[in-house]
Amino acid sequence: MTQDMNPRTCIVSKTEHSPDEMIRFVVGPDSQVYPDLQRKLPGRGVWVLAKRALLEQAIAKSAFSRGFKSKVEADKDLPQLVETLLRKNALQALTMCKKAGLVETGQAKVEAAVRAGAASAFLQASDAGGDGVKKLTSAVKALKVYDEVEIQRIDEFSSDELDQALGGTNTVYVALLDGGASTKLVEMINRLSNYKVGETD
Repeated sequence: MTQDMNPRTCIVSKTEHSPDEMIRFVVGPDSQVYPDLQRKLPGRGVWVLAKRALLEQAIAKSAFSRGFKSKVEADKDLPQLVETLLRKNALQALTMCKKAGLVETGQAKVEAAVRAGAASAFLQASDAGGDGVKKLTSAVKALKVYDEVEIQRIDEFSSDELDQALGGTNTVYVALLDGGASTKLVEMINRLSNYKVGETD
């Protein structure tokens, strides 16, 4: 069943956006507010643009009670829970990309995939450093696509997180090869990054 993609109104900013740009929230039997990232939970939902700062405002200004038209409780840790879930979902999607054969790891293989134009994006561990970063950056620039964001560089995850997602050790560089699953993964990572920035404009 296809999800309804009609625009939704953010309960904080009062602006309309695509559901893909927002986070749906529902109320449990305990009157607590819960995130519904997959947009599948039953019951009435309210929406907040996927920015941490806006979610913090929703809690501080009791916007959820107004949105649900009843007294509800939104835990102060809700913004962190959302970030944790977004992160977990993205790492799970990375695992699925590996199973689909859309992942190359190791500096040499990643650099080769980038130079061959086979990578739609590449991940480098947030704690990476040294010559590897310089070589990959040079490889991307050599294709003259870096400024056009045709090959996106992502440094959202630590080496330990990449190890856990891919079942490796000391994973620092990962190439995402062209494919539907890798495209979806990049969208999920960008959603996480944009949420953390928390800009309200």
